[in-house]
This record gives sequence, structure tokens and C-alpha cells, in this order.
Amino acid sequence: MTKKLRVMMLVHADLVPPDSVEGVDLSAAEWRAEYDVVTGLRELGHEVLAVGVRDDLLVIRKVVEDWKPHIAFNLLEEFSGVAIYDQNVVSYLELLGMPYTGCNPRGLMLARDKALAKKILHYHQIPIPEFMTVPVGRSVKRPKELSFPLFVKSVSEEASLGISQASIVEDDAKLQERVAFIHQSVGSGALVERYIEGRELYCGLLGHRRLQVLPVWELDLSQMPAESRRIATDRVKWSRKYQSKYGIVSGEARELPEGVAKRTQDLARRVYRALGLSGYARVDFRLNPAGEVYVLEANPNPQIAKHEDFAQSADRAGLPYPALLQRILDMGLRRHPHAVLSNLTPQPSLHTSE
Repeated sequence: MTKKLRVMMLVHADLVPPDSVEGVDLSAAEWRAEYDVVTGLRELGHEVLAVGVRDDLLVIRKVVEDWKPHIAFNLLEEFSGVAIYDQNVVSYLELLGMPYTGCNPRGLMLARDKALAKKILHYHQIPIPEFMTVPVGRSVKRPKELSFPLFVKSVSEEASLGISQASIVEDDAKLQERVAFIHQSVGSGALVERYIEGRELYCGLLGHRRLQVLPVWELDLSQMPAESRRIATDRVKWSRKYQSKYGIVSGEARELPEGVAKRTQDLARRVYRALGLSGYARVDFRLNPAGEVYVLEANPNPQIAKHEDFAQSADRAGLPYPALLQRILDMGLRRHPHAVLSNLTPQPSLHTSE
């Protein structure tokens, strides 16, 4: 029998789900994930308080002191408008002695810095596209071995922010132009990597010391216009109208070349360990026409709305949505921060076999 818990659900201040959703198109609601989680937790019998957080940690401390929650369910992806500050909120929870769901602060820090994460993966001989970074205020000096086409995106932002068809560049002039766009419009450094033509694959994982690797999932972009690159742009990810028009769906990867599913899952596990992740995460891949798999990035604390890819892949693995939420809670309650970090610290070795 599941113990009934007081759950403090941490969400962005603008994404606190309303008490009533009558007349609301849930599929288009920006707070859909938050609503799904709070509804799912309450259906499990837990008492849930959604706490909106913007730029003040005292709102968290007040709830901890006054309400005495058993655990914080962390759905924050930023703090004070800065994506990489979510790690500091988790550090604060640890200082308060408050159990929480999802990834530890160090794993968040490593994964959010995409350039640093790629350097770590390269050290562990995990296949990634060749890349370079261009900090804000710097001009592009492309090494000759970094050949076109190239993919330009933010070095720290998530959710396809700043990604469009113009993110794929074919010459130095367009490269300079797109890097300047990232610097000025997104406000972060730019990550420039070799563009991998092919299929977009995802693989979710759950756990600390023992990992459950979920089935390989795919964002099917095959029906996009012939002149378009098959990439997960901002519009592809978030425009329901665009998705419907071009049959963009997410589902279990089908008709993969022999051995690719296992290799993708093995790589996902290695990425999770190398970056010291915990709780749950999703690793993004590209599969090229030759059957080669490349790691694009790792996403700790990925979107867990009921009908998004992570929850759907968990369901396919025998974890329906309520069971997934309970598993995430249970992992948070069992974890001791120092034990997690010591268990996930990669050994200083050039060898990658496990």
C-alpha cells in the first residue's frame, strides 16, 4: 500500500495549473505537464501543493517550514529567467534537507552546459558530432576540419529555443549570421556542430545506481516538406497546427537497422553515467543513413506530460503514468545526495566498456 505523502510541486510561477480546467483546451495549455503531474499525484492519493517559483527561494523555505512536505516534486527548468540556475534551486533543497525528485545539482550543471557535456562524452569515446563553441562577444573562427553543413544552436537553452530551419548553415557567411542571431536573440553562447542527416531518436532512463532504460523512441519527421531539413525546430516541437499538417508524431522507433536499438540504449546508459545524472533523463540521438548513432545531448528532468515521449515510452515499458510518477517519488525519497554523487562519479579512464 502506497504511503500518502505531502508533495510540494515546484513549478514556474507562470505555470501553476488552475483549480478548474473547464472549457480549457488542455492539449494547447502551456501548463499541461504541470497539470498532468498534479492530477496524477492526487489520483494516487497524495496531497499536492503547487508552489510557483520565479526569483525568490524564500517561497520554498516558507512552505517547507509551514507545511512540512515529505518531498519536493521538481518541475522547474529555470530560476530568475536563467535556464542554468535550476541546479541552484536543487542545491538549496539539499541544504534544507528536503528530498526531491529528478536530477542532482552536479548532473544538471554538466548536462545544461552542452559544450562541457560534449567534452566529457568525447573523453569517454562516446560518438558525438564534431563541434565548436562561440561565446557571446566573440567572432566565429571555424576550424577547417569542421565542415558544412553545420547546426547552430544555444549552448545552454533547452526546448528548441532559437532553433529553426535557418539553424542549418552551408557557408561561412550564414554561419556568422546565425551565431550572431543566437548571441543577440537568445542571449547565450552558440554551439556549432556538424549536422547529422537522418532520424531523430530518443531514449529515456530512470534510476540512480540501477538504471531502467526505456524503449527507443522516434520523432517522425518523414512527412515534412521535401525542402525542409528533418530537425526538431521550435515549431516542430510546440506548434500543434504544424505537427498536424505534416504528420509529425512521436512513437516507438520502428524498422531500425539490426543492433541499432541496443546500441542506442547502451549509449544512453553510458551518457547517463558519464554526466553523473540521477532520477530520470532523456538522451537525444541522430541515426544517419549508414546506421551510425550519434549522441546530440542529454536532458535531465525531461518533459513528463502524460502524452509526451518520456511518459509514453515508460508506459510501453510497463510503467503506466501513475506508476511512473510513483516511481519518481520513490527514487527521490530513497536518495541521499552524497551517496548518489559517489555512485555516479565516472572513473578517470579512457576506456568506455562497462
